[in-house]
Amino acid sequence: MRFLGHVIVTGLALWITALILPGMHLGENSASLLTQVLTIGAIALILALINTIVKPILEFFALPLTCLTLGLFQLVINTLMLLLASWVSGLAGLTLQFDSFWWALGAGIIIGILSAIVEAVTGLGESRGDRSRAARD
Repeated sequence: MRFLGHVIVTGLALWITALILPGMHLGENSASLLTQVLTIGAIALILALINTIVKPILEFFALPLTCLTLGLFQLVINTLMLLLASWVSGLAGLTLQFDSFWWALGAGIIIGILSAIVEAVTGLGESRGDRSRAARD
């Protein structure tokens, strides 16, 4: 259930980011509303799977570089995950494109901020132990 919540939050963040950034292209503009929603949902699922499977491995191997840059390398890792999701989406026939690396970096920052806000408001970011402690207090 929690994974589904993350997919929905990611889809919402992707959609809002695509509205804000002119260098990010998400779905076909001429497609019907249902087609656009399904495309965003499929791309959000792809991104969530990549963030669940690939990102922890990359973060582990990049830990020395992340420490050296005081955490700023996390922005590059997020950008690489978006570019990987763009490539996988293209293989599936879905449209997620960035005009350059810098647009992907900006999208990664905006998606991260939006996801953090929505997860904080909805409680999706809390672990199971945090919720049980909050319920006892």
